[in-house]
Amino acid sequence: MPLHRFYYAQGLFSAQDKQEIAQRITKIYTDANLPAFYVNVVFIEVLEDSIFISGKPAPKFVRLVSQHLARTMDSNERKQAVLDKLEAAFGPYVKDRGLDWEIHIEEHERDLWRTQGINPPMPNTNAEKLWVKENKAIPFEE
Repeated sequence: MPLHRFYYAQGLFSAQDKQEIAQRITKIYTDANLPAFYVNVVFIEVLEDSIFISGKPAPKFVRLVSQHLARTMDSNERKQAVLDKLEAAFGPYVKDRGLDWEIHIEEHERDLWRTQGINPPMPNTNAEKLWVKENKAIPFEE
């Protein structure tokens, strides 16, 4: 939690761009008191001729698919705020460069999630606070 996958045509992002985007996205979640190791960002380059919108090549298009597991968003306002924060995080590398983009967030049942073979601690428990403090995926004690 969360997993963010960027799909885009080869060459749209440099290695530095990808690192900066990942850091900016991670900060969204650490600012909300989640451990940094919860945040996964994956960049998936595809051939320029392998992205299509309306059946036409779209080599300047970026698609972000995000999945949330550790937390769910309880209101439409919260959902819009998270979308806004994600767009702000990648905006300088996408929007400000004149690229087109689309984003969606999926929320999944946390019962179907493990990290390092462990069911993560429940939100806002002492065990989760310990994970945040230590910022590493290790076994925990309640």
